[in-house]
Amino acid sequence: MAFNPLALVLDFGRHHIGFDVLRAVSEGGLPMTQSRFRKVPSSRAARLAFFGQMAGGVAGGMIAEGARRLASGQRPQLSDLLLTPGNALRVTEQLSRLRGAAMKLGQMISMDAGDLLPAELTTILARLRDAAHFMPQGQLNAALAKAWGPDWRPRFASFDMTPIAAASIGQVHRATLPDGRVLAIKVQYPGVAASIDADVDNVAGLLRLTGLLPDGLDIGPLLAEAKRQLHEEADYGREAEQMRRYRAFLGQDRAFVLPSPVDDLCADGVLAMDFIPGQPIEALLTAPQTRRDGAMAALARLTLRELFEFGYMQTDPSFANYRWQAETGRIVLLDFGAAMAVPPATAQAYRRLAQAGLAQDHAAVRTGLLDAGFVSQATLERQGLATDAVIEVLLERLGRPGLFDFADRAFVEEVRRNAEAIGADRGAWHVPPASTLFIQRKVTGMALLAMRMQVRLPLREMVSGFVNAPLV
Repeated sequence: MAFNPLALVLDFGRHHIGFDVLRAVSEGGLPMTQSRFRKVPSSRAARLAFFGQMAGGVAGGMIAEGARRLASGQRPQLSDLLLTPGNALRVTEQLSRLRGAAMKLGQMISMDAGDLLPAELTTILARLRDAAHFMPQGQLNAALAKAWGPDWRPRFASFDMTPIAAASIGQVHRATLPDGRVLAIKVQYPGVAASIDADVDNVAGLLRLTGLLPDGLDIGPLLAEAKRQLHEEADYGREAEQMRRYRAFLGQDRAFVLPSPVDDLCADGVLAMDFIPGQPIEALLTAPQTRRDGAMAALARLTLRELFEFGYMQTDPSFANYRWQAETGRIVLLDFGAAMAVPPATAQAYRRLAQAGLAQDHAAVRTGLLDAGFVSQATLERQGLATDAVIEVLLERLGRPGLFDFADRAFVEEVRRNAEAIGADRGAWHVPPASTLFIQRKVTGMALLAMRMQVRLPLREMVSGFVNAPLV
């Protein structure tokens, strides 16, 4: 119900965006063409020049579009001139060549601003999900030599210089050690870590120019948090630590399998890990209902454990971060760059809100939404009736006995219809706390995956078992 501007400044991928590069950890590769090999602009001057070209191209497009509309007797608004398919194509091409935080933000906008942008623009920007260029072999070799030294090749029996996947921060290569162990080697694009702050500021500036954000909406603290997490995601040493942390969390849990980092091959800008076979999580769509239900129950239980037991959560719910092993029935967990501690106050706010929902207490849910920061007092004053209507729809659906059928989308449409008034009232837009948004993107992502899988879960019982137990 609250406006989510963090989804406009950070990669809060709902379905298949996020760090798609890690799909390659358990895939054999993707079709590649030489035309997709482009050097990453790594210096500040080179990246600034790209933004200058982007701004110049957009400005030229605005002038041409403005002249066309004026000639036809129209009086277009600034945002009408900015948000055109031609400008979207210019931005898409430039961001795909820049890579780094700039491309990551563009990927996000294509998904999470879908309700704000015209459909044709969202379609164009969606190309960014698969549009990452690859480093030319000379630049790749330089990156690997910087990490491992110039004589790095004898470390491997084979190293495929053509990436099996690429995304905004890095690309993945398949390699084999002399002992036959197969690895996935994630190589960060040169310069992207150092460019995060500038990229976020530049893309946020372009976003403000569109007029999509109300003038009084302060997203400064959110931008700072976005930069902080993107810096963490670019820290491959930290990600290796998160892999080890999650292996300790999960222990002997047979529902999951995750890679281990190969410490003697990990270096600044390079993360080496096991290559784990598996299929896209969407492969479960063809599995029997009981198998789909079991797999999704495991993921839902993991999310609840993260929030209420571990006090630590991998907050990027991109579908690419979850793989399926049909032969073992296990789920492969990938990409731990967005793992973070859950503030105890945030966990407690979720606990109170869940307890209110289980008790079917409308007033307590309203208070819980306010306390958790999902809505503001101004939101309730301006759009209290619409907020109450959303609460009623959710409580009615959650209050039904038996399994929760995620294939039943009727209530989703009801929520969307009732929430339209809140979204249309720019004066009611509200920025929730960053910690709440990070947690909520994971919760929402799991709900979207459950809908995609069309599963049936004992949701009330699962949630009750955690929110009525003490925090660890």
